[in-house]
Amino acid sequence: MTVLLDQVLSPDDVTRLTALIASDSAAFEDGKATAGWAAKRVKSNEQAKAGPKLDALRRDVRLALERHVLFAPYAQPKSIFRMLVSRYKPGMEYGLHVDDAVMSGHRADLSFTLFLSAPDSYQGGELIIDGLEGETAVKLEPGQAVVYPTGALHRVAQVTSGERLAVVGWIQSLIRRGDQREILFDLDQTIRALNETQAPDAILDRLLKTKANLLRQWAEL
Repeated sequence: MTVLLDQVLSPDDVTRLTALIASDSAAFEDGKATAGWAAKRVKSNEQAKAGPKLDALRRDVRLALERHVLFAPYAQPKSIFRMLVSRYKPGMEYGLHVDDAVMSGHRADLSFTLFLSAPDSYQGGELIIDGLEGETAVKLEPGQAVVYPTGALHRVAQVTSGERLAVVGWIQSLIRRGDQREILFDLDQTIRALNETQAPDAILDRLLKTKANLLRQWAEL
């Protein structure tokens, strides 16, 4: 299951973070530096170097994700880790690959891409996720994000003009299995919808009880 998150960052936040990144044009390195041995063969991009600016950006993005109304119900996050700022210039792409299952001591359950560049400012650069239903191409507005299973094969199409800037990162979920996360997400959205229609408290309480008991049964702390 893949979910799109609207307005993770406000336009002002996007402007501020892109200005922070652009303030040091030399602070990028070859993206192969953080790729596994298999991904190195197909990865052609640049990534922001470690430092205070990247730390500040990671903090701001983490807080923005945690504030989003859909993020926690969908991801059930235990940890958000290893965030990178990726930059694609003309001719760069990331061929078909799967992300590592374990990174920095965390199990990678979900991946996210937070777009920073306006889609009409560059050509190509779609995130293409391979699933049972075929390929899904994702190219979002600045401040929007997509969250998808880390185990999915995916690629970034070649950028033919302009520049694609995005934040990518990974999530270890409290809930290891995707089907269980989907059940909890559906329950959460149903409860929220019923609450808005002022459903009887007895109905909401029973659904909240069911959600809590499933979380208690499935969560890995």
